[in-house]
Amino acid sequence: MEDLKIMLNSIEGLDKDAMAAAKRYLDHLSKPIGSLGVLEDLVVKLSGIKGKTIKKINKKTIVVMCADNGIEREGVSSCPREVTAIVTQNIADGTTAVCKLSEYYNSDVELIDIGVDKDFDDPKIVNKKISYGTRNMTQGPAMTREEVVKAIKVGIETVRDLKERGYDLIGTGEMGVGNTTTSAAIISVFSGIDSDLIVGKGSGLTDDGLAHKRRMVKKAIEVNKPKVEDALDVLTKVGGLDIAGLCGVFLGGALFRIPVVIDGLISSAAALCAKGLCPKAGEYMLGSHLSAEPGAQFAMEALGVQPLFNLGMRLGEGTGCPIAFGIIEGAIYTMSNMASFSESGVDESDYIDIRETE
Repeated sequence: MEDLKIMLNSIEGLDKDAMAAAKRYLDHLSKPIGSLGVLEDLVVKLSGIKGKTIKKINKKTIVVMCADNGIEREGVSSCPREVTAIVTQNIADGTTAVCKLSEYYNSDVELIDIGVDKDFDDPKIVNKKISYGTRNMTQGPAMTREEVVKAIKVGIETVRDLKERGYDLIGTGEMGVGNTTTSAAIISVFSGIDSDLIVGKGSGLTDDGLAHKRRMVKKAIEVNKPKVEDALDVLTKVGGLDIAGLCGVFLGGALFRIPVVIDGLISSAAALCAKGLCPKAGEYMLGSHLSAEPGAQFAMEALGVQPLFNLGMRLGEGTGCPIAFGIIEGAIYTMSNMASFSESGVDESDYIDIRETE
């Protein structure tokens, strides 16, 4: 626990000088100042993360944390528990949506078993198992504090390893039956919003199933009384190993100065936990899509993160990240290769910047 505190205390904010330099560079390109909007914002933020005006992404991957959730025993999902292991293996086989989108956008996938209720014998699945799933959070805490810290460290160590392997852009994904339930509880606690407004149908519940799921989330929060001021307490009581592992990925991104892209509802919950543990970690997060799950908007607002697009997606796995990678790399490529006004033969002193005024 002490070494985790040391790591959190060593996280620094964005490099403001690098951001200012990037902004000056962009403002001299042959376009109206700020006219590329969010694309310019991305380049400036990435420069603050990297400590220099960023010109290229070298390697990118999506970290997919897989784990079972004890709350699944309460019938909060339309899928049986065994689906976690099945889909984990499918990701290893390269047959799922995140695999195909990653292939298209030239991204890798780092697949981690942090708590699946099955043992695997596949070199493509990194074994970091802490337990065979969590406990039922309607009966008490889902995990011990020690298990949560171990899971967070798995995420941090994963980012350290990825950095050593040359990765400089990371996405977040997960697989775990029941994890939209744990995510809804976490988002409700951190946002202060009634969980009934946050809980969605997940993998396809009926209206009756949704009502039951809402009751289970309320029960878990009432039984455990998680403390919003203590992110470890929230994770321990109503979290999951997959979420705790992704929390570590976000913290690792901040620690090793690597941008980390949020996928959907579950990784948003993990991002809230990371920001709760270290507010500066929120500066290293980038949005991808706005999930169709009702809690996603509340999570994005609580994080202060702007989603880059909305395609009505709600699959999870990290499927929003490769699409976001394409937007991020497109922004970097465009502004790294545009001509400046001086290179175009334009006297900048004669250029009139027309901007909207309030």
